[in-house]
Amino acid sequence: MELYYSVFKTAAGWIAALASTDGLLTNTLPQDTEQQAFSLLQIKTGVARFQADMFTGLQKKMVGYFKGAKVTFPERLDMSAATTFQREVWQATRTIPYGESRSYKWLAEKIGRPKATRAVGGALGKNPLPIIVPCHRVIGSNGDLTGFTGGLDIKIKLLELEGAIKKR
Repeated sequence: MELYYSVFKTAAGWIAALASTDGLLTNTLPQDTEQQAFSLLQIKTGVARFQADMFTGLQKKMVGYFKGAKVTFPERLDMSAATTFQREVWQATRTIPYGESRSYKWLAEKIGRPKATRAVGGALGKNPLPIIVPCHRVIGSNGDLTGFTGGLDIKIKLLELEGAIKKR
């Protein structure tokens, strides 16, 4: 399988992305440096080729997103490494509209597994496509901003950027 990557800058920092010929595999949250973003891809030298052109659409959308534009990400995604359950959770998460949030319970019910709230949280914790699969929009049933692999500060910033919560 051929792998390609790119690293680009947004208003929030550097983002790296990795794709196969089947679609986008992973992307990072914004980092302070290009090297930090690239290192988070955890790819070995020579395994993937730098291919900026392949990521032009994604770059434009990410740049817009971090400038506060309402952006949708209809990118082709390669979720072949995910379990069936993870794919169900991530695809359902993509239906949460920009500027809104839903609970883990809502998400579990949406995929037809109302008792799988914790498993939903586990799947979101392994989300390789933050922002594109907007797991930051998933909150506790009581409105608490719980769990986020990038840290709660980033989750809050993303929700504030989208207008889902008021700036603190």
